[in-house]
Amino acid sequence: MDSFFRSEEMCLVQLFFQTESAHNCINELGHLGLVQFKDLNPGTVAFQRRFVKEVKKCEEMERILRFLENEVVKSNIPIPADFTSETIPVPRDVLDLESRFDKLEQELKEINSNRDTLRQNFTQLMEINHLLKVFDAFLFYPHDRFVAGVIKHERFPAFEKILWRLFHGNFVLRHAEIKPHEEENMAVRKWLFIIFVQGDQIRGKIRKLCDGFHASMYPCPNNAYARKEMRTNVNTRIEDLRLVLKRTEEFRETTLTAAAANLQEWASKVKKMKAIYYTLNLCNIDITQKLIVAEIWCPVSDLNSVHTALIHGSEQSGSSLSPVVNRIQTQQTPPTFNRVTSFTSGFQSIIDAYGVGNYQEINPAPYTMVTFPFLFAVMFGDCGHGLVMTLLALWLILHQEHFRKLKNELIDMLVDGRYIIFLMGLFSIYTGLIYNDCFSKSFNVFGSSWSVRPMFHPHGPWTNDTLHDSGHLHLDPLVSGVYSGNPYPFGVDPIWNIASNKLSFLNSYKMKMSVIMGVAHMLFGVTLSLVNYINLKDVALQFIPEVIFMLSLFGYLIFLILYKWCVVMKSESAPSILLLFINMMLFDYSSEGTVLYRTQKPVQIFLVVVAVLMVPWLLFNNAFYNMADIFVYQGIHTIEYCLGCISNTASYLRLWALSLAHAELSEVLWKMVLQVALRVTSGMGSVLLAVTFAAFAVLTVTILLVMEGLSAFLHALRLHWVEFQNKFYKGSGYKFTPLSFDRMRDMQ
Repeated sequence: MDSFFRSEEMCLVQLFFQTESAHNCINELGHLGLVQFKDLNPGTVAFQRRFVKEVKKCEEMERILRFLENEVVKSNIPIPADFTSETIPVPRDVLDLESRFDKLEQELKEINSNRDTLRQNFTQLMEINHLLKVFDAFLFYPHDRFVAGVIKHERFPAFEKILWRLFHGNFVLRHAEIKPHEEENMAVRKWLFIIFVQGDQIRGKIRKLCDGFHASMYPCPNNAYARKEMRTNVNTRIEDLRLVLKRTEEFRETTLTAAAANLQEWASKVKKMKAIYYTLNLCNIDITQKLIVAEIWCPVSDLNSVHTALIHGSEQSGSSLSPVVNRIQTQQTPPTFNRVTSFTSGFQSIIDAYGVGNYQEINPAPYTMVTFPFLFAVMFGDCGHGLVMTLLALWLILHQEHFRKLKNELIDMLVDGRYIIFLMGLFSIYTGLIYNDCFSKSFNVFGSSWSVRPMFHPHGPWTNDTLHDSGHLHLDPLVSGVYSGNPYPFGVDPIWNIASNKLSFLNSYKMKMSVIMGVAHMLFGVTLSLVNYINLKDVALQFIPEVIFMLSLFGYLIFLILYKWCVVMKSESAPSILLLFINMMLFDYSSEGTVLYRTQKPVQIFLVVVAVLMVPWLLFNNAFYNMADIFVYQGIHTIEYCLGCISNTASYLRLWALSLAHAELSEVLWKMVLQVALRVTSGMGSVLLAVTFAAFAVLTVTILLVMEGLSAFLHALRLHWVEFQNKFYKGSGYKFTPLSFDRMRDMQ
């Protein structure tokens, strides 16, 4: 359980196993996925050169596999996603697959080359056929000097313009666009042309111009009978080529279909072999060339599993000696390994993006799983929007395998963070119920604690004339029966949704709530730093003064907020919390309205003095060490912590700002879009309502869910990285990267 809250305890282990069992042993460790090989000096030059060569062979086979995959995808041939073969790759597999891949690549390249040549010949014959069809229509009188051909559509205007500039009309140009049949499948638009000229010199110049514009020129007989014979011959050749092309495509599709059936298995086997040979290059070999020596990092709790995997690999290869596993002592810093599941991996990625934790440092991920979606929901609080986000996350969770097959970077990011989105949606539903806000509307489930009836005569000052003459009326809680004395059971009273001072009330409430949450969050971070201290001196000289400093100032600020909420005071005479706190720091008690309770002055003076005394206490932490750089480092840390407590507390006010912005945007969208359609009573009102609701839904998703959701996500991320984690998390370690075939398969 301790490994869930801090990184795993790691150990350095020395392995000895026979060369003949190397592939099987490393294969078993790769399937286990809990071992990171340490890079050792090469034992012999020949050993290193041999396996570097094998790695390059595997890279060449990967290139061929990418070529095959591209050809399969272009031919729209499905690639089976799963395969059942789990054979252990052996050295002879490299030679077998290399020979097979080379043969398949050469065969496919030859097929593609022949197909391209046949297609080019087929295109030329079709162009000649189109040219012969229109030749008689273009020929007004017998003419023996002409140039006939085909040019691309986008080049023809420039071609025609240059013809007129060079030859000043001493030619006759006839042209028409080629309209191919469906079977020709011409992706490029082309024009056929016939240019009639007088004189061989002009014709030669025109042919050179056609070459410059990459136009295809074709010979056409002058005689009508000869053209008819030529067209018959061309049609015969077209039919023959069409048949040959069909057979070529069928043979190519058969070859690619057979390759597609084994593509995933081949890719997995090649990746495994490459990983095994790469790992062997990190190991040493003894003088006899029969024993391999390796050093690995692995979790202490999995040491027995590693030994069992090595024994199993050795038995599979028929080795006569069992592998030897020796745990060795080292002064090197081990890598950081945090176990994750599909649920926790997204949150761990958020932490690792800030920085990989130091070895055995406390892991913020378990706490982030609660605090991150909660702080997001404080800014995004709307149970309607939260419900939509929750349903989206459930859709991603239930169909994750389908979405991963799409291989889209944005979709993969959403699938990886599906549980983060799910929790953000659930917490947003909760905070939305606290705010009593659903698409800017409120629920009146338990009945309001406020009543209007007692304000009327004879109990109150209102009459019917008061309703007609006043634009705004204020409920007086001092009038008996107006306020029941019992607050709304859950969340904000629904009467605030129609109150004119709704914004002022929510503004004050959410701002103070943000300060309370921010200080509590930072205090929690400081408390977590206690786990990282290794001796009582650090606890006494750093942890205790940090806690006292924050509690003396900002803990007292929370006390003032809660005390003011609990006592009954008139709003006109109630002192400002902000002014109270500023005057407390300045020791200014001369102003009126600065007293909230009787013993306020001595308590505040005592707390400020205590907070000031904590500064030299923090600086005293490393006074025992006669090293200037350590003392300077501690001084920087002290200044950063003390000033950071102030700036970080102010930073949490973004919870208040974004929460108000989200609520106001939601209300504006309701009033300016959907409410307008709901007020229409004409016969077309239902049609208008349907169109308006569609626009309302699109705007809600794009603005409030996507844009506002992304904004709240980034602000919550900043609060965790800067304001929370800097109290206890250094994040300057290096990540544990084990040899894992499962991870390699997921990355395909």
